[in-house]
Amino acid sequence: MYSPQEAFTVLELQRMTTEYIEAEDRLRLTGELVSGETPVLWLSQRLLLRLLPHLLLWLERQRGTAFPADIEQSFELRAASQSLGHEAPVQAADHSRQWLVIAVDMNAAGPILHLTFRGVNSAESVALKLQPFALRQWLSIVHVLWNQAQWPASLWPEWMAQTEARREADKRALH
Repeated sequence: MYSPQEAFTVLELQRMTTEYIEAEDRLRLTGELVSGETPVLWLSQRLLLRLLPHLLLWLERQRGTAFPADIEQSFELRAASQSLGHEAPVQAADHSRQWLVIAVDMNAAGPILHLTFRGVNSAESVALKLQPFALRQWLSIVHVLWNQAQWPASLWPEWMAQTEARREADKRALH
């Protein structure tokens, strides 16, 4: 029986690495907690098809200028993706907890989006706080992995695809 004293505290991810794992046909999110633990979350295409439109809509509502929405979003995405640094990826330990994410709770508090990735039981839950800039960075990564997985591109707004195409063209021009 559940009692209030047994309430589970949701741990917060400090940083994360997102990868497409072809053998699983899923995204693997390896996170790092303050404690040093590295939970591994598996995100299915089905879950992402439900989650991503909400994340994109939230971003579109964070507008701060009078520019047309697609121009502003494209500009903001480009700035976020270009600022991604080269950090060492988060590596899971042999004993890391792993679970398939079955639900994501999404709550906004001002300019901060709170995501809680949940598995089948309360022990399978971690939170992530993202400001619009960080969310754009993560979506930029997810978009690249989405294309790598050859999943349906129709989910993504045009400003996202255009920004990615420009970024690829810039890479080719620089090398």
